Amino acid sequence: MGILQLMFGRSSGSWFTGAATKEGATMKTIVSVSQGSSEFDYDLETEFLGQLFRIIRIGTDGDLSRAEAMLESVHPRADAIGLSMLRDHYQVGGAQLRHPITARLEACVPDKPITTGAGLRAILQEWAVRHTQSELGHFFDNARVLFMDGQAGYRIARALSEHTENLFFADPYIDFGVPRLLTSLKQLETYTLLTAPVLRRSLAVKAVDTFRHTPLYHLGERLVAGSLHKAVSDAQVLVSSIADLADFSDKELDGKTVITSRVTESALDWMRSRRVAMVVDYSPWLAGRPVGVNVMEALISASRSRTPEQLGPDDYLDVIQSLGIVPRILYPNGYRRVNRFAFVIHPLSQQYLTKTSPLDWIASVSPPLVMNLVEKAVAYAPPFIYSKVSGIRSPTGDEAEGWLITVGGTPREIMAHDPEFTYARLLQAAELGKKLGAQIMGLGAFTKVVGDAGITVAKRAPLPITTGNSYSASGALWAAHEAMQRIGRIDIGPSGKASGKAMVVGATGAIGSVCARLLAKAVDEVFLAAPEPAKLLALKETIEQETPGAVIHVIGAADRDLADMDMIVTATSGAGKRILDIMKVKPGCVITDVARPLDIPPEDVARRPDVLVIESGEIQLPGDVQMKDIGLPKNIAYACLAETIVLTLEARFENFTLGRNIEWEKVREIYKLGLKHGMKLAAISGVNGIFTEEDFEQVRDRAGIGHSIPQVVACNSPSN
Repeated sequence: MGILQLMFGRSSGSWFTGAATKEGATMKTIVSVSQGSSEFDYDLETEFLGQLFRIIRIGTDGDLSRAEAMLESVHPRADAIGLSMLRDHYQVGGAQLRHPITARLEACVPDKPITTGAGLRAILQEWAVRHTQSELGHFFDNARVLFMDGQAGYRIARALSEHTENLFFADPYIDFGVPRLLTSLKQLETYTLLTAPVLRRSLAVKAVDTFRHTPLYHLGERLVAGSLHKAVSDAQVLVSSIADLADFSDKELDGKTVITSRVTESALDWMRSRRVAMVVDYSPWLAGRPVGVNVMEALISASRSRTPEQLGPDDYLDVIQSLGIVPRILYPNGYRRVNRFAFVIHPLSQQYLTKTSPLDWIASVSPPLVMNLVEKAVAYAPPFIYSKVSGIRSPTGDEAEGWLITVGGTPREIMAHDPEFTYARLLQAAELGKKLGAQIMGLGAFTKVVGDAGITVAKRAPLPITTGNSYSASGALWAAHEAMQRIGRIDIGPSGKASGKAMVVGATGAIGSVCARLLAKAVDEVFLAAPEPAKLLALKETIEQETPGAVIHVIGAADRDLADMDMIVTATSGAGKRILDIMKVKPGCVITDVARPLDIPPEDVARRPDVLVIESGEIQLPGDVQMKDIGLPKNIAYACLAETIVLTLEARFENFTLGRNIEWEKVREIYKLGLKHGMKLAAISGVNGIFTEEDFEQVRDRAGIGHSIPQVVACNSPSN
């Protein structure tokens, strides 16, 4: 008879009838007395570590007196006894919490090894965390973890505290009906130290059960229930028994990770119905069946002829390794991993402020002077959550959710202040993102160009930071490449290169040099313009080594060759300076402005309706994305936001794009990772928003270009 029968074996007859021997070997007896239902009782024989055992499970249906009587009856013939469905004695910080009911039952058997499995359980719980973090990499980084019973999960909490500070404990709810979470290990330890004497006395005289039948308790119960449901909704990881999750809906448990024990197929089916993303099961499973930790520890105790108190690390390690016990990572609905991000946005102009209540009303009745004061005041406002973002699903099964966090400064206000002014608000946003459970934060719009472009923020922030500039550069060139084909002035040859001429203005800068290196792979001839001759020559040499056959020209001033260009990329840092004379550009030219602030002012764009001036390439996100309006169609995001999302899907929680010296290898890398996770070029935008087919038609008409436009596919992207 094998270990499979530990839970579902055939009965071997009445308790303690006949000699327990087999082929001359002595058979030892383990009895598990449970406060659970007697419906699941069993009596079986098995082999454990080369020794024969008889294991008997006796449920007492929650009747403490019956449990005491049963222990007194069976203990003379038991070699070790397990206690099930009871709380362990806990060591929480400096507080020793001895459960009075457990102690009462232990006292019934003073002369035999008796255990709840606490020693083995502590090892398996901590190992489950470490195993999962090792297997999945960064999984618990900054996760919001809710413990339904922090004292029972203290070892799990200590292990998780190495990866996140977002630990919450519902012990006040469970113990006293108080709707307040403990928010740190220190608070849990202090709470345990203060309440242990009260709980011991209350449980001993059943005072808690008496209180739970009073009207006052039922009034508080409704408050507690609503508050606890919110705590579950806000958590990303739940540490709980399956029974304690029974009252929570699929909406509250959708996408959650649950750390628990004894997950049977029926329990897994229930998790599946609640759309739980992942389950970590720390209980010992043998040959496909769960074994109670109390039974396992009693088996170890009897096989080693030691009391549970005498068992040491080697005893547990020998058993765990010899039986191949490993924590199980389960996906009830197929592989699904949910990672989290934060992304900083801000109003791009005073006009954006007027779209927000109650500022919209103020704007309607106030003169410009008042709105100027409002604009200044809003810049000092603390960061706040603009929108939760969910529904981003990669073809790999990975998911991303996050938060758009608003800082109040318009570009004018951001530029008017010292960089430290904006740094302080970005660090506040990072702290908010950390509390929400974000694992990385992206900087949007002008927040990524302030000061040293993210470097200082990354050094001080509690989260990894990226500016999104790598994907912005890739997306802008991707958009330009498609736009040139849609305008129809140039053709794409067999090599995939455009048969025309492209210029990079500001080629020796960080973004400009990246654009130049990418364009050399996508366009027949590339002109590099910058007022730094030596740097231009060095860049030309580098590109020719990287891309054999590339035709590269270097010039000091852009205006000289503007009229011959089919495509122009401006990537300077000369905000407020005239970069080029747009009137010299030939009709049908595509200009991509990747500088921030923009190199080409809106008034110049308006002067040339026969030229397409691109500000960015927007990215289509995979899945059914749910978030508030950011000025783009559904499922479409700015490339800088998309970079943060790609890194989140890939679990690359690191400082990725920082500073002004963008690495072109990262531009290529983020592009390829985007394709892996289902990102597509969705739209091409200018200063007035997304270009429609009518906009392209008007440029073609004004430029006198025909209408036979080839279709573009992703493989023609210059980032390939």
